[in-house]
Amino acid sequence: MKHLLIAAAALSFALNAHAEVRGKEVDYHAGKLVMKGYLAWDDAIKGKRPGILVVHEWWGHNEYARKRARMLAELGYTALAVDMYGNGQQAEHPKEAGEFMNQVFASADHGRARFEAAMKALKSQPTVDARDIGAIGYCFGGAVVLNMARSGLDLKAVASFHGALGTQTPAQPGKVKAKIRVFTGADDKMIPPAQVAAFKEEMARAGVDFQVTEYPGAMHAFTNPDADALGKKFDMPIAYNATADQDSWQQATAFLKATLMPAK
Repeated sequence: MKHLLIAAAALSFALNAHAEVRGKEVDYHAGKLVMKGYLAWDDAIKGKRPGILVVHEWWGHNEYARKRARMLAELGYTALAVDMYGNGQQAEHPKEAGEFMNQVFASADHGRARFEAAMKALKSQPTVDARDIGAIGYCFGGAVVLNMARSGLDLKAVASFHGALGTQTPAQPGKVKAKIRVFTGADDKMIPPAQVAAFKEEMARAGVDFQVTEYPGAMHAFTNPDADALGKKFDMPIAYNATADQDSWQQATAFLKATLMPAK
């Protein structure tokens, strides 16, 4: 009986190991535009901790971005899944997604203002140490976080997953504060080898601490399990790749921990 009680207690602990993770919708403003984000944190952790911004794919702020925020909360961060389109807008079709995305990329100031509004909202949270902020992004979001790093925002760590790597405003020596990690598919038709090579040259010239991991056989959107269905539905060259997804997450979280939670 004693052994059974111990086993039951161990099982209960395992099942409730992350039961303290909380999530809530949060509204913040970029000018007059209402942005609808999602905050995730573990309330069993006492005191302040690093904060991470999670930037969505071109579909908009959806459950996928929220899931990644909760995964980060389980690792001890406070994470904010941001809204880059405003009012929580989500695209139902690639044409609409492209229109939303192009509105953000219409000017560097436009996108930066929305990102900085999210950054301000995250820093204001009582569970966040405003000195330790990182950002990750997927697809469109990957391009966003890289552009924010290029612009010199006070980010310590930035990770891009299958994000566009090209830019009209290349990184300049001494301006980029963030360490950068990029995960891209070697078979990604939207991020061709020439773009990857140009990005590496850009980062090297600017003296950035960066690494690029390329996954053979991986296509665009390789981290999103919904990519297969979306690819078939809209005839898009995207697909999920479990190996690349798992490895990129393992590498990215190790990078975030080393950068934002260094051993003391």
